[in-house]
Amino acid sequence: MKSYTVTVNGVAYDVTVEENNGLAGMPVVPVTRIPAAAPAAPAKAPAGGGAKGSKAVEAGAAGKVLKVDVKVGDNVQSGQTVAVLEVMKMETPIVSSENGTVVSIEVKEGDTVEAGAPLVTLN
Repeated sequence: MKSYTVTVNGVAYDVTVEENNGLAGMPVVPVTRIPAAAPAAPAKAPAGGGAKGSKAVEAGAAGKVLKVDVKVGDNVQSGQTVAVLEVMKMETPIVSSENGTVVSIEVKEGDTVEAGAPLVTLN
């Protein structure tokens, strides 16, 4: 018999398995539930980019920031490219969905970002 600790959806279980050459006649082994650790506190919003009424232009996919086309203070129009990401070996323009003024730039060229990461914040 071998004992393992298996975690499923954040819940740890102690499991004992009897090795057998087939499934026929394999005993059912009771499972003991181990209390899970307390969940981590939710992540705080990044400082500096969350001015009231601001709107973040987010990455549509995970990738590498190749170019940031705007700077703080620039007026941006809906549909204007604010940054270019390399996604799956392709250059992908990230465009603003609304008009506004750039209040912060959350990334720099060369950064790797996840899908949904804020790139630029507009007011």
